[in-house]
Amino acid sequence: MTAVDVSRDSASTRDSASTEDDTAGAPPTRPEVENLSPNTRTGRIGAAARVWRGRVLRFLVPVALIVLWQLSSVLGWTDEFTLPPPSKILAAYGELWSNNDLQEALPVSIRRAGIGLFFGVTFGLVLGLFAGLWKIGEEIFDAPLQMLRTIPFIAVVPLFITWFGIDEKPKLILIAAATVFPVYLNTYHGVRGVDKKLIEAGQTFGLRNWRLAARVILPTALPSALTGIRYASGVSLLALVLAEQINAREGIGYLLNNANQNQRQDIVIAGILIYAALGIVVDVVMRIIERFALPWRPRVTI
Repeated sequence: MTAVDVSRDSASTRDSASTEDDTAGAPPTRPEVENLSPNTRTGRIGAAARVWRGRVLRFLVPVALIVLWQLSSVLGWTDEFTLPPPSKILAAYGELWSNNDLQEALPVSIRRAGIGLFFGVTFGLVLGLFAGLWKIGEEIFDAPLQMLRTIPFIAVVPLFITWFGIDEKPKLILIAAATVFPVYLNTYHGVRGVDKKLIEAGQTFGLRNWRLAARVILPTALPSALTGIRYASGVSLLALVLAEQINAREGIGYLLNNANQNQRQDIVIAGILIYAALGIVVDVVMRIIERFALPWRPRVTI
């Protein structure tokens, strides 16, 4: 190797080292990041389209089913006596309204479901909190309630009639008993499912006993408890249908019994649709309550 080659190698080494030093001393370059924020124009348009798509589908699907139902009767696919078309059911609503039967029966059924739901939710919350916060509460209440919740409603109706008679009392007790279990289960699991790190953080800030429960445990368990109440609201209507078969002298169930005895299938279906409409109203109300009670919970959809 000649001196010139050595000189060239040395210069090359110095240039490489200088380049590395310059690169090391230079500030790091920021990578190009693509803006995927939903706040962009495309994201806003897509979100609006999804909202309108959901609203249109919620309206069009029931309308399509009603049209198909009416066409099946007009074309002779179904018997008008066993399955009256929507036109006849609409006429049945007009008959019930003109006779004041609907105005008298609907408030009675709503009152029954509301009173039973109130007591069921109250007992369910108390038992769920007691069993969730204290071990002794779990040992006392959890096993009996787990066994009782597997008993179907219809199996206890004869016993309720024997124990409480045939007036309003067995109806309200049946609805309350049916709504206790979903509220209890969701409240209990909501309390027991609180992250231990949150409890430890609260204890670090000096929270103990009731202050810890009120500021950490109960707010964290609230979404689960509201889910139980929402489910219990629907169960109360199912129990109402069965409860109003117990010698009911007023209410939607009373109208259904009379219509069934007189072979008025149009009024029977009209009453069933009233129960369904009550279920939709209750669910919408519970969604609104959840939205105001849990404003921090994100609404995630695909």
